[in-house]
Amino acid sequence: MIKKVLAAALLALCAGNSVTAKDYTVSSPNGRLSAKVSDRGEISIEHQGKSVLTVRADLVQKQFSQSKLAVYPKKTGSLPSLNCQFKGRKQIAQTIPAPFYRQGKIEMTGTQIDLMRADGCGLQVMVCDEGVAYRWYTKNKKETVIDNEIADFCFPADSKAWLAYSTNDEKPFAMAFQNTYDETMLSEAKDKYIFLPATIQSGDVKVTILESDLRSYPGMFLTSEKLTLHASFAKYPKRMDYYKWRGMSYVAETEDFIAKSTGARTYPWRVMAITENDTEMPVNNMVYALATPNQIGDTSWIKPGKVAWDWWNDWNLKGVDFKAGINTRTYLYYIDFAAKNHIPYVVLDEGWYDSSKGDIMHPIADIDLQQLIDYGREKGVGIVLWTVFNVLDEHLLEACEKYTAMGIKGWKIDFMDRNDQTAVEMAERLARTCAQYKLFVDYHGFYAPTGMSRTYPNIINYEGVFGMEEARWAKKDTDMPKYDVTFPFIRMMAGQVDFTPGAMRNGTKENWVECYQNPVSMGTRCHQLACYVVHDSPFTMLCDAPTNYEREQPCVDLITSIPDTFDETKILLGNIGCYIVTARRHGDDWYIGGQTNWDERTVTLSLDCLLPSVSYQATIVTDGINANHNAEDYHIERRTLTAADKLNLKMASGGGFLIILKR
Repeated sequence: MIKKVLAAALLALCAGNSVTAKDYTVSSPNGRLSAKVSDRGEISIEHQGKSVLTVRADLVQKQFSQSKLAVYPKKTGSLPSLNCQFKGRKQIAQTIPAPFYRQGKIEMTGTQIDLMRADGCGLQVMVCDEGVAYRWYTKNKKETVIDNEIADFCFPADSKAWLAYSTNDEKPFAMAFQNTYDETMLSEAKDKYIFLPATIQSGDVKVTILESDLRSYPGMFLTSEKLTLHASFAKYPKRMDYYKWRGMSYVAETEDFIAKSTGARTYPWRVMAITENDTEMPVNNMVYALATPNQIGDTSWIKPGKVAWDWWNDWNLKGVDFKAGINTRTYLYYIDFAAKNHIPYVVLDEGWYDSSKGDIMHPIADIDLQQLIDYGREKGVGIVLWTVFNVLDEHLLEACEKYTAMGIKGWKIDFMDRNDQTAVEMAERLARTCAQYKLFVDYHGFYAPTGMSRTYPNIINYEGVFGMEEARWAKKDTDMPKYDVTFPFIRMMAGQVDFTPGAMRNGTKENWVECYQNPVSMGTRCHQLACYVVHDSPFTMLCDAPTNYEREQPCVDLITSIPDTFDETKILLGNIGCYIVTARRHGDDWYIGGQTNWDERTVTLSLDCLLPSVSYQATIVTDGINANHNAEDYHIERRTLTAADKLNLKMASGGGFLIILKR
């Protein structure tokens, strides 16, 4: 059973500090949040004087567990006072550059305290207006082995939670980090491993549990017991093996500890983003701001952009005079389509090399890769290559040298499907090496971002989302529109999402059909168009076939007119699981996207984000009058608007809208 702690221990956890404990209080700059830190490793968080949650934390080091200093339990319970020394308090005030993020820069202010235990293990706790975070650090000069990290998030009352469970019951730490959210009372959460982020309503606020600066350490999972979420971590891999299909590696045997390292180091930030309103959630910047700063230097060579994609549409061209598939003629067609529409990239997904053999160094006979790269260069279109994580890692230098010399722009790297320490180290190694060859990367089959794109800005997108690929095999009762207006509030707090939108075949709740070879999105055409504004996504796929887009040129023109990076992002309206309206500024122009779940709704939109007394030329794209019957129906209107105007916008079932405002 996952539930490993008795009720008595849980009561002890939530009971508060004993009279012998020492407490240190930290408050946010605006005074609305405070954290009382005990030398037991308990952090009691309040919002405007009301309890939000209590965190019980400990780092269990193998080398100290048998020493004379102290005996640390490997399971939860009440620790004796460890006589932590108060090492200091400091104010944090930083302006953080954020290339390719949801805004050009981030202002980070807060207060941080530092405590040191007798065993040389320290605890840093930071409180800012956006939430509370803590992390451990060690100053050991020799090898440190971590048996376990205890992090128990204890909530004061039962309330609603949004939890995404592992999809692999047999090996819960091995999966793609893609699932819909179970919207449940916390006390009724399933007996399954939960992957991050996770959101819990606590009184008047929502608490979203995330992590930042995950480096050379396993990622955190959660399990539920009554009103407490317990941290859990994959063990350190001892022996790897391979699946024959794709040459993908997997953990065949583990050690009895979770992590090891040598020398002084910090450990990941445990982030509790605390939001009063749902509209604050998609623009919470704690994960990015707490990560290690840029380690690659110059980023001017990194060019975000949209990409014509082959896999989702199953290379499904029509009306052409050649056999479409994974071959040179097909990709020449994709390049021509991209060039005509000023789309800067084409990705060659799985199949360009024999993935069953993991033979990344040799394209298949039907692909003349050099011809495609050269032709793309002539047309102003860069080529991006798909690969499996460990396959690239096992040929890292030779593959980067060969394909950089040929002229590729980056890698789409897939099927990590784990986040133990060696997997996290692989992800960092790949990003660092690719940056040396001026190659960007798009991580698929990957855990939710932990700020690594701040550390390595050449990571320009991540999957870790229940994205459009699911439409190829989803069942009719899969509620994609609800998920579409849920994950921006939760998953997107962690960072970018490669959702892969852009379907030109769209279905209503009643007439959507599953079709693997010629897939259909759930919801309206405008719901799809809005993705290009709602999502943080500097490297965004156009998922449908070029010949489908050629019959829908107005939609292609709208999609390609939307910038890939922005100076400012705001959530104008929104309610988690119901609808969202996002506004992004690029220079003087604004782009607004709205989406709803399967419920029709009308929203009244104020335009006070615009400059006063300035006229904007507006393109307004809304669900057509027949969109509830034919989800592909849409309407385009052009008019002049100012900041004084308000718009009443009706969204069909599973619908949306797109507004482009040019000064």
